[in-house]
Amino acid sequence: MDESKILLQNWIEAFQSRDLERVVNCYAEEAINFQVAAGEPSVGKEQIRIDTAEFFRGFPDAWSEVENLIGDDDWAAWEWLGGGTFEGEFYGNKPNGKSFEIRGCGFFQFKDNKIILQRGYWDKHSWFSQIGIEIK
Repeated sequence: MDESKILLQNWIEAFQSRDLERVVNCYAEEAINFQVAAGEPSVGKEQIRIDTAEFFRGFPDAWSEVENLIGDDDWAAWEWLGGGTFEGEFYGNKPNGKSFEIRGCGFFQFKDNKIILQRGYWDKHSWFSQIGIEIK
């Protein structure tokens, strides 16, 4: 199996188990995580930690299923179906118990067995409208 696929599978398993430290340890110190719909990338391992913790706090039952997983040299990508329940505060938005389910994909570039770049694509309007957050 391609090394990049193995590295991405490790990240997916950590994310699916909501293991913050294991997720963060998949990234290089100066990694960039650009969730395109969010607008601004998370730059550096510590900002990625903050943003990932915020997601896990807001959606403690978050789940995802791998629909496709590909790897080639130092790049890997996955298509996913995911969801969760809005049970904790999320960037100042109060929880309301509403659930969501969306599809998306992510692209990962690796160097020295660490993520150096991540780009994710998902529909912010679909997600936020399902959980009752106004898009600004």
